[in-house]
Amino acid sequence: MIIASVRDLCLQLISSAFQRCHASEDLCRLSVILKRSPQSDPHSVLISVSDTGVGSCLEEFGGVKLRKEAFGAQIWGIDYDEIYHYQFNLKENVSARRLTRLPSNPKNGLKFSGTEVCLSIIESIDVLVAEFSRFFQKILILKIPNVAIELVVEHGDDPGSRYVNVFLANEWNPLPISASNLERLKSGLEDYVFKHGNTLSTKCELCFSSWEHLKVGSGVACCTESHKYSGSVMEAVIVISEISEVASTCLRTHGLKTEVLYFKDFSPCPIPQSSLKALTSIDWKSYGLSFGSVVVQGGFALVEWENLPPYVQIDIVLHHYHEQITIPSGRLKTRRDQNLIKKAIRLALDDLKDNFAGVLLSAQALKIGSYAPDLAKTISSLILSSNDSEFRKECFSFLGLPSQGIGGEVVEDCIKERLITVVEMNDRDPQRSKEIPTFLFEDDHMQDSGSQDEEFEVEGAFSSMDIC
Repeated sequence: MIIASVRDLCLQLISSAFQRCHASEDLCRLSVILKRSPQSDPHSVLISVSDTGVGSCLEEFGGVKLRKEAFGAQIWGIDYDEIYHYQFNLKENVSARRLTRLPSNPKNGLKFSGTEVCLSIIESIDVLVAEFSRFFQKILILKIPNVAIELVVEHGDDPGSRYVNVFLANEWNPLPISASNLERLKSGLEDYVFKHGNTLSTKCELCFSSWEHLKVGSGVACCTESHKYSGSVMEAVIVISEISEVASTCLRTHGLKTEVLYFKDFSPCPIPQSSLKALTSIDWKSYGLSFGSVVVQGGFALVEWENLPPYVQIDIVLHHYHEQITIPSGRLKTRRDQNLIKKAIRLALDDLKDNFAGVLLSAQALKIGSYAPDLAKTISSLILSSNDSEFRKECFSFLGLPSQGIGGEVVEDCIKERLITVVEMNDRDPQRSKEIPTFLFEDDHMQDSGSQDEEFEVEGAFSSMDIC
């Protein structure tokens, strides 16, 4: 694995430490300490990355190659009986020679695990603190409950020069321990949006006066890599936030552009090329969005839309990981990462359309819906101007309105709402609208038939469920 800079190496070390903590069933601590001693080179920083997780292996260090020079590093690894100590030479080109084992220490019967890596680099502490903080702010989106993260900065031996910042996943808006990975990802992205990239300790009241300003959709796509049980899972969460107009002066990180964050195996990482291709190839117009451009910045993607309404912001997070999933052998499919991402994003978009009326309507649906007021007025006039009292009574019954004392505006509004509901329903499932006619007016007999159709549809969906 080739790493461009020492800072990237530090982020990789932190990422590995977090994954070890996540793999543990116990409460874990991930600690990053930056220290500059007055007696040493004033430009060098001693960095310590330690964790109390499990699963440390030397292979992850031996294969690292740096494009830039750095000082050596030391690694401590703990197994059941001993504390192992290694010298890691970052300048050595031959991977087999990078690690030198040093004398180990016995644990004397104590039960604990963990890993610590110490290295010295030449870098500004302020730059490192800013970069590490951003990394931890993204990690909080995963809301892993058993990991506490601390970032410590020591400018010297004086205790007053010590700075500590603690990052806790469930500190604000906590979730139960039993929450699924997707539930955590949804809640984590909500927090991230509310707190403007987790730079605030609580939600920005200027932009979000209530939780109703957020609309959240999610989707999960999976595929198996063989007939075994190991599978690849792609989770997508999309948040649409309606920013208050009075908050137009609030300094948001990326304005009205969409930030697309990417996680791989429970750790932030640069968004891969396959994800960028998937983003550009989705039929966004069917969801009422006109895709403009996408650029990569700081490891994540920024999408610019051509028609995003004012004071509306969209945020997307993708998480690709592997897990044990049981799938019948007759339903195995193989899907490339690009298609997996597209599937998960489309499911998240469909989830938004299903749960929030009028959201992400296609351009065609918006055009048809614009005719609803005039059509409702025409139908209302036909009903009210009819001399057939039985016809009027039957129409009012179909509309769910009393037959007496109803004004024209009430009838017109009721018809308009039904028209818009039909348009939105057909836009959510255009294929079904071609197969089954949608009735504007339904009596009891039609409702009973609809219930039977619904039952049949659910059973059919279950029997042909796409488990990939």
